[in-house]
Amino acid sequence: MTNSIKQFIGILLLGLSTSLFSQDDQDYKRRVLESSEIEFLTSYYTQDGDNAAVTGGVGTEELTDATGTVVLSIPLNDDDILTVDAGISAYTSASSSNVNPFDSNGAGNPYNATTGASGSDTWVNFTGSYTHNSDDRNSIWSGKLSVSSEYDYFSLGFGGGFTRLMNEKNTEIGVNANIYLDKWNVIYPIELRPFTIGGVGEFRPSEITGNPDYNPNFTELNKSNRNSYSLGLTFSQILTQNLQGLLSCDIVSQSGLLSTPFQRVYFSDVQDSFIENFQLADDIERLPDNRLKLAFGGRLNWFISSYLTLRSYYRYYLDDWGINSHTLNAELPIKLSDKFTVYPSYRYYTQNEADYFAPYESHISTSVFYTSDYDLSTYDAHQYGFGVSYTDIFTKFRISKIGLKSIDLKVYKYDRSTPLKSVIATGGFNFVVD
Repeated sequence: MTNSIKQFIGILLLGLSTSLFSQDDQDYKRRVLESSEIEFLTSYYTQDGDNAAVTGGVGTEELTDATGTVVLSIPLNDDDILTVDAGISAYTSASSSNVNPFDSNGAGNPYNATTGASGSDTWVNFTGSYTHNSDDRNSIWSGKLSVSSEYDYFSLGFGGGFTRLMNEKNTEIGVNANIYLDKWNVIYPIELRPFTIGGVGEFRPSEITGNPDYNPNFTELNKSNRNSYSLGLTFSQILTQNLQGLLSCDIVSQSGLLSTPFQRVYFSDVQDSFIENFQLADDIERLPDNRLKLAFGGRLNWFISSYLTLRSYYRYYLDDWGINSHTLNAELPIKLSDKFTVYPSYRYYTQNEADYFAPYESHISTSVFYTSDYDLSTYDAHQYGFGVSYTDIFTKFRISKIGLKSIDLKVYKYDRSTPLKSVIATGGFNFVVD
């Protein structure tokens, strides 16, 4: 699964609120979380396009992904909460199946899926977090540990955060930091493996058409790890009775293997070699070993009436690979009753290409860095969404000691100018356990 999709599906963040009350001249504090809660999250994602990075910027981008996640929040005492988040994602990818396009009965073709092992995989994730609230409920400390794995990737992450509420809880500042230590199981395109250390012989020379002297510009990668360090700052303020604003700043520094080992690149100054209908790689994607990312965001929520709210968001992003992007997002929750809310949404995104991007057969072999991954190209994207939620704070619907608190259902349609199209449907079911 590509990093952008992982980023799109993402990790659920939980928000908590607290209050104090007094009685008979003795102070009491309400528990941060009265009862244990369990949430079931699910999503189904499908996409298609014609610019697969695995096949050098051409070929099918067809992919489907189904995800299931369970989030369990447990109050340890009045002040502390333990949250356990476990998820599993199973996907099939026509593009990644072409890491080896010759492992099925049909002729190799960048626009067709094959039946090999690289065409599907399972991603698993486990995250544990601990939150402590001060007696006055104005300070919140948190820490987390996460582990995730799939067939060619393993990630270990840990981090923490601090939130301070001031001005009678009208002002909130927060800081969080995270570290992710990742390791690749380096997998190269099938035709390049004989050219690695220990590789045996040439790759099916009698079947090569076009340029029969296939000799790729390829050397093995000398790194297989990726480390990411992030720092986030937020400032939130209730501006008026109907307006709430938030400013954010995020800094991410990455080092190590930042390219994807099985993504091909084709050069304009090298003659093409083919087996069947598949062009053999001139090299793999090569990108710098370091990347610095900065993002600045602003959110404004306008409570127009008791039935209508406008949630707006803007983010500006830049990095030292040459990408600049803008994101605009608007959501309009409409409260139909005490229990039902619908919320249409729209998101616009635009970015320029990275310094190292060029389309299929546009790079030259003397370059140091190159990629034909269209996630790093210039494009615009529109996302249209619609959701409906059911909320019952009194959990009247019950089975034994389990009460239904809320249901959230959402559908998003995404159109990118490269072109790429996708649809994702998500569902969330939140229960209280007495």
